[in-house]
Amino acid sequence: MTGVRVLVGTRKGAFILTADGKRDNWQVSGPHFAGWEMYHLKGSPVDPSRVYASQSSGWFGQLIQRSNDGGATWEPMGNEFTYAGTPGTHQWYDGTQHPWKFARVWHLEPSLTDPDTVHAGVEDAAIFRTTDGGTNWQELPGLREHESGPRWQPGAGGMCLHTIVPHPTNPDRMFIAISAAGAFRTDDAGVTWQPINKGLKSDGIPSPTADVGHCVHRIAMHPSRPDTLFMQKHWDVMRSDDAGDSWTEVSGNLPTDFGFPIDVHAHEPETVYVVPIKSDSEHFPLDGSLRVYRSRTGGNEWEALTKGLPQKDCYVNVLREAMSVDSLDPCGIYFGTTGGQVYGSADGGDNWTPIVSHLPAVLSVEVQALP
Repeated sequence: MTGVRVLVGTRKGAFILTADGKRDNWQVSGPHFAGWEMYHLKGSPVDPSRVYASQSSGWFGQLIQRSNDGGATWEPMGNEFTYAGTPGTHQWYDGTQHPWKFARVWHLEPSLTDPDTVHAGVEDAAIFRTTDGGTNWQELPGLREHESGPRWQPGAGGMCLHTIVPHPTNPDRMFIAISAAGAFRTDDAGVTWQPINKGLKSDGIPSPTADVGHCVHRIAMHPSRPDTLFMQKHWDVMRSDDAGDSWTEVSGNLPTDFGFPIDVHAHEPETVYVVPIKSDSEHFPLDGSLRVYRSRTGGNEWEALTKGLPQKDCYVNVLREAMSVDSLDPCGIYFGTTGGQVYGSADGGDNWTPIVSHLPAVLSVEVQALP
């Protein structure tokens, strides 16, 4: 029977949750790297033994770790992330220009075909790649040196490249999202990039429909429909059916359309999940009721999934990297909260169970299939 490994990054270490295909008996390993901020962990989709982790601290800076045995042991990898080409500047809220600085690695995206190839999204926004398992990293400078770069500015969490979505069959195509610059696509393996923000509307920027400047929180894709993208934006849930060339709002009957994560059911490309919270100033569930919302129609029509989730006095948040799905049948959905809970559903969201509680605040949740 196949199983799953849930990789959890928190403010104070990493935890690894493992179960067989029934997903009703979980083993918890951790904390790994206790005391470190673990921004993101992700396993290789082609090698279940390979896991990469991004860790950071104010004392020691940014480190990349690699495990070759599913997280039982770890080794530090190359940690030189040096911006290539012209240093350049980007815009701050007051309109002044600030030089690019490297702060941390927000997202690690292992290749769909090669366990030694990984893309990394960093702050200030740039994308790096390793082809030797993390020993050496090279920037793909075409993104940061895009002509719109001087107009990028940070969101509340920093100017971070937090989402990397590879095309499932075309290795030259990739989608990324930056807070607060917007979404971009490459069709030549990262040499050049184009903004894909047509249809997005954002108050608070000089032109609400500008080609860049939008605060995109997350992008998701189903591999069987690589031209269909779903986006959770800073307000608004959006959909594109032309690989990002244009977007339409699909917030529909959501009680609030502000949130951070978005994901797609593993076997149903029109089934989408979001976790709305009250507002951009009040980062907690509306009415203190923790609800995941599911659309089986690709947006507009949404239903609240509440069974097993706290429905009163709950004031946690679910961050952009803190939701993931497995590939089993029925599909499992997982998310973590800033209150330290990790919830799982083995039936597509109909019923939820707290897999583990009382962790440090959860920053990321990723699922890796096990043979």
